[in-house]
Amino acid sequence: MVRVAALQIDIALGNPERNRNVIARLAESTDADLVVFPECALSGYAFDGAEEARAHAEPIPGPTTEVLLSVALSKRRCIVVGMLEREEDRMWNSAVLVTPDGKVAKYRKTHLPCLGVDRFVAPGDRLPVFDTPVGRLGVQICYDLRFPESARCLALEGVEILVVPTNWPRGAEAIPEILLPARAVENGVFVVAANRVGTENGTEYIGQSAIIDPRGKTLAILKRGEGAVIAEVNPAQAREKHIIRKPGEYEIDLVADRRPDLYGPLVRPGGKCLN
Repeated sequence: MVRVAALQIDIALGNPERNRNVIARLAESTDADLVVFPECALSGYAFDGAEEARAHAEPIPGPTTEVLLSVALSKRRCIVVGMLEREEDRMWNSAVLVTPDGKVAKYRKTHLPCLGVDRFVAPGDRLPVFDTPVGRLGVQICYDLRFPESARCLALEGVEILVVPTNWPRGAEAIPEILLPARAVENGVFVVAANRVGTENGTEYIGQSAIIDPRGKTLAILKRGEGAVIAEVNPAQAREKHIIRKPGEYEIDLVADRRPDLYGPLVRPGGKCLN
């Protein structure tokens, strides 16, 4: 069994030093094998301009990953933190992963809404899978969750735990209530989602961080306020895609029962639906 935690915290916009200290303290004190923090937990999200945001972005690896890696090594845990990544004149909305075996890896948000800092960053172009001491991880950041194709790709690559750093604002209640369990049950994976709370530049965030099992059951949820959402999970359960209730009479297989020959429109380019 693996102990996983989603940290629901408030974040100070444009104050990475303060946020880094909070993240490091909680990453160290939270008794879990995997600790997940929200999207843009280091910098905040609701920036008004690209230059303002860029001033609070960091390279990966960089100062924050040094701090996180120190905690990961000393406490023997995996840590995922949302942050703005900078490389020369480019910027991404990223999630960094550090592990107790010294790995520093990242995922760059692939689906970008016209909202907050996502107006000023480049889209990611990969769906990486991470082999870690807690299992095989995939990452989706906030808006990514609305596109089931990417989560399915990760599941087909053997992901057992889908990690979701997010910034759900007021009005997005359907995402944690509907999409989190949907992504879990349709792919047969655990989902660990860490949202933030508080108000930032006029935007209020709703919390509802949660851990969902591969059958869509909510193992733990924190609807309001700061705190930790913690649950024990068995990654091996996410490898059981062939579900047998009664041999030969009631069996489903989430991989074998797909019909890829019918899914051509999914990869058809274009910005609108075609009739």
